[in-house]
Amino acid sequence: MQNMSKINKRERFFTVGGITKNVTNPDPRSRAWVEVDPKVIEKNSRVLKDFIGEDCLLMAVVKADGYGHGAETVAKAALIGGADSLGVATLEEGIQLRNAGFKCQILILGNLINREEFYTALCWALIPTISGIREAIICNNIAEKNHKKFIVHLKVDTGMTRLGCHCHEAEELISKIDYLENISLKGIYSHLAIADSDQVKNNCKSFTQMQLNRFEKVLNDLGKRNKSLCRHLANSAGTLSDSRLHFDMVRVGLSLYGYFPVNEFGSDLKLKPALKVKARVTLVRDVDKGIGVGYGHFFKTQRKSKLAVVAIGYADGVSRVLSGKISASIDGVLIPQVGAIAMDQMVFDITDKPDIKIGHVLTLLGTDGDVMISPQKWSDLSGSIPWEVLCSFRNRLPRVIT
Repeated sequence: MQNMSKINKRERFFTVGGITKNVTNPDPRSRAWVEVDPKVIEKNSRVLKDFIGEDCLLMAVVKADGYGHGAETVAKAALIGGADSLGVATLEEGIQLRNAGFKCQILILGNLINREEFYTALCWALIPTISGIREAIICNNIAEKNHKKFIVHLKVDTGMTRLGCHCHEAEELISKIDYLENISLKGIYSHLAIADSDQVKNNCKSFTQMQLNRFEKVLNDLGKRNKSLCRHLANSAGTLSDSRLHFDMVRVGLSLYGYFPVNEFGSDLKLKPALKVKARVTLVRDVDKGIGVGYGHFFKTQRKSKLAVVAIGYADGVSRVLSGKISASIDGVLIPQVGAIAMDQMVFDITDKPDIKIGHVLTLLGTDGDVMISPQKWSDLSGSIPWEVLCSFRNRLPRVIT
């Protein structure tokens, strides 16, 4: 037992055979990683801010850990680039940003449920979204007990059929909220349902126009009261497609990260992707014709082949549905992926680029030379959406800031 290796995690020492050495953290680029360029986020934020104009506020949506880019990294860069506030989905995401030192307004876009959550939001100076009088009363009671004013935004359902009060209830609900002395209703908003879908390309004025009409009717019914509220409706697609959707603020997610939710919208804007997914070759091997590769042998070599094993898989965020459909790039040359994508590994056919060696780096997503592999490409191949592709990169993949 004397020769058994052991690691003291706190001291970061490694002991073997009675000899102790310092343990250093492994290089985050040793296997597979995500690269994020905050300067690109900053520039995208500045481009979007210029696009919407001085009279419109920009909310940077950094939920889901900044769409896989790192919430703190994105928030800092977006604010430097001109964003005015931040949007998150959960209470925990808001607290993380406050702990990181962000002082700006942070809106929680999801509904909080109980008294404890609303009390926590008040303590951290986070703005909750409310959808009805129940949440308003809870907020008022908490604020009254703590001798504070609780700033909230009201969500109105104009067609998403998810969070928010019914349009016809909004005027009466706001009257009741205004009666509560410890509530400060500062914003009213809704969310577009199909502004980023193919339906918009075929019928641009249909459902989104109806949502706009419904939202404007709610505001008109409020009379002078609506002018004291921060009114917001547009997501990335709404922001890029129609300035009538801008109101006082826009909530931009996907476009902040360098992607267009619908290619026809804002294609002239110089937005750039800020993320790359890279992985190293861990083994190169030569195999004969007719050899099955990976689980299930769904792929068999059609010739004598040279294969490269890469240590990244579906546990890292590369969907198994993409098996045999994607390519990676090295030196601007596309290399096809073959066989089933496994939990930790995938295989590429490098027969036509035999100079690839162990340790060489493949770019799975992002720009490599003249090649650009977009999450839109992956989502088209997998029947998913770019948002899901980006949000899949978490847990095991280290994030490297470039």
